[in-house]
Amino acid sequence: MTDTVKNKIVVKDLCKSFDGVQVLNGINLEVKTGEILTLIGPSGSGKTLTLKCILGLIKPDSGSILLDGKEVSDLPEKERVKFFRNFGILFQRSGLFDGMRVWENIGFRLSQQPGMSKSDVKEMAIKKLRSVGLSSDVADLYPAELSGGMQKRVGFARAIAGDPAILFLDEPTAGLDPIMSNVINDQIFNNVRELGSTVMAITSNLLTARIISDRIAMLHKGRVVWTGDVREAAHSDNAYVSQFWNKRKDGPIQMSVSTISA
Repeated sequence: MTDTVKNKIVVKDLCKSFDGVQVLNGINLEVKTGEILTLIGPSGSGKTLTLKCILGLIKPDSGSILLDGKEVSDLPEKERVKFFRNFGILFQRSGLFDGMRVWENIGFRLSQQPGMSKSDVKEMAIKKLRSVGLSSDVADLYPAELSGGMQKRVGFARAIAGDPAILFLDEPTAGLDPIMSNVINDQIFNNVRELGSTVMAITSNLLTARIISDRIAMLHKGRVVWTGDVREAAHSDNAYVSQFWNKRKDGPIQMSVSTISA
């Protein structure tokens, strides 16, 4: 089996700088078809920027991004619209449209497609709501009428609407209590396995990383410093992974701390 068949996403030597500051310094990643790869690392390590480059929201300075073996880092605008149809995205703050009802949020992308009636979109939205543990009664509510956990589930329902081949999950349990976080973790894992989607996730929640991931990639200062099976992360002898996974203050990852003098 060749790499272009085995790997859904391949990132090679991805670099990006802002105002002379190098933020991505040669990112190399491979995401196998049907697997969940989770990016971990301290704040500012390049996780979200890597995702934005893959999505085409930010153009990298150099490097290659392959999707199913096709270079997508410099697609023309017309092709990029078609390219985005492969993706489902869960934003860190859910990103729901305040002025739309829940079912309209979930079915937003599908409603833009020719031949999709309003009733078809709503029926699909209700089906996705049920898949994330919410009842059909929620469909006619507005985002402001939902709790944080419900908003996150609606955001995930929107991400999987249309059964996308690729999912990007940006901090899927951020701001949630431990119980709701576990609910979301289980729903992500179960839905992704049912759909067979390929997933790239970002999380600062190590419990989420343990539950949903097949593999882990550790980023530090714009580089991938370790990649491995999620079961290996807790026992890795890699100094960066060991410090981060065990939440130790001392180690190669140094966080700047400002002090205020009296």
